[in-house]
Amino acid sequence: MEDGKPVWAPHPTEGFQLGTIVDIGADSLTIEPLKQKGKTFLAPVNQVFPAEDDPNKHVEDNCSLMYLNEATLLNNVRVRYSKDKIYTYVANILIAVNPYVEIPKLYAPETIKQYQGRSLGTLPPHVYAIADKAYRDMKVLKMSQSIIVSGESGAGKTENTKFVLRYLTTSYGTGQDIDERIVEANPLLEAFGNAKTVRNNNSSRFGKFVEIHFNEKNAVVGGFVSHYLLEKSRITRQGQEERNYHIFYRLCAGAPEDIRQTFYLSSPDTYRYLNRGCTRYFATKETDKQILQNRKSPEHVKAGPLKDPLLDDQGDYNRMSVAMKKIGLDDTEKLDLFRVVAGVLHLGNVDFEEAGSTSGGCTIRSQSGQTLEHCAELLGLEEEDLRVSLTTRVMNTSAGGAKGTIKVPLKVEQANNARDALAKTVYSRLFDHVVTRVNQCFPFESSAHFIGVLDIAGFEYFEHNSFEQFCINYCNEKLQQFFNERILKEEQELYDKEGLGVNEVHYVDNQDCIDLVEAKLVGILDILDEENRLPQPSDQHFTEMVHSKHKDHFRLTVPRKSKLAVHRNVRDDEGFIVRHFAGAVCYETTKFVEKNNDALHMSLECLVSESRDRFVRELFENSNNTKDSKQKAGKLSFISVGNKFKTQLNILLDKLRSTGSSFIRCVKPNLKMVSHQFEGGQILSQLQCSGMVSVLDLMQGGFPSRAPFHELYNMYKQYMPAKLTRLDPRLFCKALFKALGLNEKDYKFGLTKVFFRPGKFSEFDQIMKSDPDHLAELVQCVNKWLICSRWKKVQWCALSVIKLKNKILYRASACIQMQKTVRMWLCRRKHKPRIDGLVKVRNLKTRMAKFNEVVAGLKEGQQEMLKQIQELDASITALMIKIKSTVMTRIEIDHEHQALVTRSQQLLSAMQKAKQEEEERERLRRIQEEMERERKRREEEEQRRKQEEEDRRLKAEMEVKRKQEEEERKKREEEERRLQAEMEVQLEAEREEEAARQAVLEQERRDRELAMRIAQSEAELIPEDTPDAALRRGPQVQANKAAADAKKYELSKWKYAELRDAINTSCDIELLAACREEFHRRLKVYHAWKSKNKKRNADSEQRAPKSVTDYAQQNAAPPIPARQHEIAMNRQQRYFRIPFIRPGEEYKDLQAKKKGWWYAHFDGPWIARQMELHPDKHPILLVAGKDDMEMCELSLEETGLTRKRGAEILARQFEEIWERCGGMQYLRSAIESRQARPTYATAMLQSMLK
Repeated sequence: MEDGKPVWAPHPTEGFQLGTIVDIGADSLTIEPLKQKGKTFLAPVNQVFPAEDDPNKHVEDNCSLMYLNEATLLNNVRVRYSKDKIYTYVANILIAVNPYVEIPKLYAPETIKQYQGRSLGTLPPHVYAIADKAYRDMKVLKMSQSIIVSGESGAGKTENTKFVLRYLTTSYGTGQDIDERIVEANPLLEAFGNAKTVRNNNSSRFGKFVEIHFNEKNAVVGGFVSHYLLEKSRITRQGQEERNYHIFYRLCAGAPEDIRQTFYLSSPDTYRYLNRGCTRYFATKETDKQILQNRKSPEHVKAGPLKDPLLDDQGDYNRMSVAMKKIGLDDTEKLDLFRVVAGVLHLGNVDFEEAGSTSGGCTIRSQSGQTLEHCAELLGLEEEDLRVSLTTRVMNTSAGGAKGTIKVPLKVEQANNARDALAKTVYSRLFDHVVTRVNQCFPFESSAHFIGVLDIAGFEYFEHNSFEQFCINYCNEKLQQFFNERILKEEQELYDKEGLGVNEVHYVDNQDCIDLVEAKLVGILDILDEENRLPQPSDQHFTEMVHSKHKDHFRLTVPRKSKLAVHRNVRDDEGFIVRHFAGAVCYETTKFVEKNNDALHMSLECLVSESRDRFVRELFENSNNTKDSKQKAGKLSFISVGNKFKTQLNILLDKLRSTGSSFIRCVKPNLKMVSHQFEGGQILSQLQCSGMVSVLDLMQGGFPSRAPFHELYNMYKQYMPAKLTRLDPRLFCKALFKALGLNEKDYKFGLTKVFFRPGKFSEFDQIMKSDPDHLAELVQCVNKWLICSRWKKVQWCALSVIKLKNKILYRASACIQMQKTVRMWLCRRKHKPRIDGLVKVRNLKTRMAKFNEVVAGLKEGQQEMLKQIQELDASITALMIKIKSTVMTRIEIDHEHQALVTRSQQLLSAMQKAKQEEEERERLRRIQEEMERERKRREEEEQRRKQEEEDRRLKAEMEVKRKQEEEERKKREEEERRLQAEMEVQLEAEREEEAARQAVLEQERRDRELAMRIAQSEAELIPEDTPDAALRRGPQVQANKAAADAKKYELSKWKYAELRDAINTSCDIELLAACREEFHRRLKVYHAWKSKNKKRNADSEQRAPKSVTDYAQQNAAPPIPARQHEIAMNRQQRYFRIPFIRPGEEYKDLQAKKKGWWYAHFDGPWIARQMELHPDKHPILLVAGKDDMEMCELSLEETGLTRKRGAEILARQFEEIWERCGGMQYLRSAIESRQARPTYATAMLQSMLK
């Protein structure tokens, strides 16, 4: 198949594997892997893709590949990753694979200098190239830019964000302290907002949008950081293999002894907020020795430190302290930060026990007295006030009309919740303060534009997912929609508006999932807010409301339908599953209500707001302003975390939509976070979810780079001489491209912009560079091109002058010729009588040659006539001599001439009489011969008339037969329309059900991929349930299956070669008909796959005229005839002829002067012989069996030829053309080589040879 060329076929773990097509199945292809010769497997047709000739070839931009599909994209990323090339372009989108190891000189200062001002594509792909492109776009287009860094947790988003910030401040900073502060602010934010998870050692547990602002001169003047959704639940509880925020461990490991004693710090295992997770430090061999033994937990001593090339708790503490000083934080403020962090740790160690009294309250355990004292001291609170606030709650009373307050004791569980809520609030306010101080460290008065870098947690899915994962994944849904709008939807709308004619690309719209979360009243966030406002809110009631309001929503389902066993144990009122764009995630709603409320109990909030410590008091100074004035003391106010996050997210997206966009798609190569391990299946899923496959489809015919004409013109205008400013912008752009020598296929002019093909960014950026030297150089190129163009015009003018000179010389020679002619005319008028006489005599002498011819034809009296002719010729010659030598008058000349004419006429009469007598005898002989020929002609005419009558009779019979078939077909269609009208409602319902089922199947495929990824690291995968055939197939497929079951022969598992051999050798007529039907159906599947995966810019193959294939596409395949009817059809031989123009020729021959003909001989329902005749080309002869792949694969009924009037011809007409074009010899050679399939034509030829 396909000359053994390799293809990419799906593989469960590697994503795709190389193989060759060995057979064509019903709806699949049989693939033989190249690495496992002899073994085969089935693959769906739409998941098999053509491979490059060299699978080890890699390119910097995937758009430069011959075949643009997800398989070649994955293979290119794999090959580059194996060579430590972690960056790859897809048009202007950067794919970054996390190497998990430091690559030498990849981010060195000299590398930064290499990428400054360089066009995208001129150097290898790099995050620096994207940063420089964003800067140049901002500078040229006068428009702010955004760089969206996205990907899964552990894919390298945070590191790439830091490299972007470092590049911009290093390359385009002012060299002042402000540049260093922007870079140093990031490690400080990481210390308070990053933590170790099972998927990433340095996972950002908050989102941030870092803006670097530039002045009018495009130099860095300041920055601003916006943060979103800090994961507060991590402060009080972590997973077994996870840690709290880095700052806690760095403080325990690296703080000097005086700070340690002042803040009463110890090892991590002594704190409740740390010891339920991992208590080991990140450290190297050297730094591990420097950490004192009393600061290490038993787990750290036993298992050793955690290893990561970028993390070291003790060293990071020192670097963090240096960074604080660089960004302007003095020692006092630094100690204030550390004191609050230590206070949070000590607060977590406060334990409660039952009071043992009738009040049913609780008290603080005696063992926690010291801890309570330390906590109150560090937070600036009175110990007794803190004790009372943690164990009681103040409530208002109005008994008997008198208002007052009472203290209500709290149970142990309520006290624990109050303690944890206070710790979360304090740390959250502390983090807000850190961000505020960071923003104060690089202020700016005014800003012209900014470049924003978005780093937010990627799509998350764990074994247990809570409110934080729900908000993060909701954010990623919105960002994916923005990506679709910016890259796909807006791109296609722009192409249509500019009239570029690019094919539409379809993508999955996730608006329904977003509406499920954020819709008013019925959205999950609004339902959660309503639950929080109830007097006694509960997570179970909230979950039941979500399921009841979205009972039939495609994106929402119950946990028991999960692919993972651990999720099936979750009750319906304890969670729900949301089908996100990247796959289904099961959320456990426990503590959803609690986590959605960002407000403290009023007693605790008032306590902390009145702290003796100024720093702590300032953290809560704005709390009273945000408090609802209607809330009474003792009541728990409500501040919605979800709606606050939704508002922030919408503001962020509005900001992104107002800027230009660049995208960096970070990819996680494996789940183990080790270097040089490439898990193709995991990476393919990430590329599909990030929209890279849809981008490839768009980029096949798209134009990712563009610039308006007027902006290019205005950019160059100040550098143009006066003669160039007269050009309009569009004409100037054309002159600019001509001057640069750009290929016209690499760009396209729209109505208002010029667009560039993918892979041509270097040319585009060369034009868009805005530095004066470069602009002046390009203007000089345009001027040079105009000079060359004008020089060509001067050359043309010189050639015109030379042509004019030659014309003048020609006219002078013509004047001389006219003078000569006039002189000759005057001379002829003087001697005209003699000349006229001499002309007459010469004419008479000329007639003597005819006399000789007549005499030569005589058979009798030839000698006598010759003698008379010679005498007359002598007299004429004498008269001519006399006229020349003497002066004679016109009358004398005429008299003597008349005498000669009379003699010649008498002689001619005598010869004519003799000649007529001879001709009469010859005429009689010819008449007799003509009569004999006429008799033969009449006999031939009579025979031809009989043959034409016979042909007309046969054609009339064919026409009657065609009309009968048409009438039968109309009756069948009328019957089908009647039946269809009855079943229309039912079929419409079935179609809707089938469409919904297909969407569910596609979503379940993604869900299963996601479940497999979770199962590899965390849980056990539920075996795939095999649904009933009736559930998996639509009504038409079920009907076909039922018809197939009713057949005598089951051929769906036969191989392609077995079908062909059965057709060539079988004597069973029913088996032969069934094999032919299955054989041609598989040919249709193969040709459809081959047409879909053709090479770029290649002409499509055409095995039949376009009218035939269009009829087959527009009309549904006719029902399979009964076996008896098909066997009867196998004995019918029908012949057809229709016009045909080969693909590609129709554009060369617009007037169809070179129209060809397509001949077909159908042996029953299938084609047996095919012939193409084109002007100026050799005939194309094809026979069944030998040339199946080049012949029409459609049945006679599918072609619609029987319905074309005048298309059917007689067998004699076909055989005449076939024999004239050498068809007999071609068919004979095919029979002798045993390649021809047994048909009526082969049987007739074999009998003729015998």
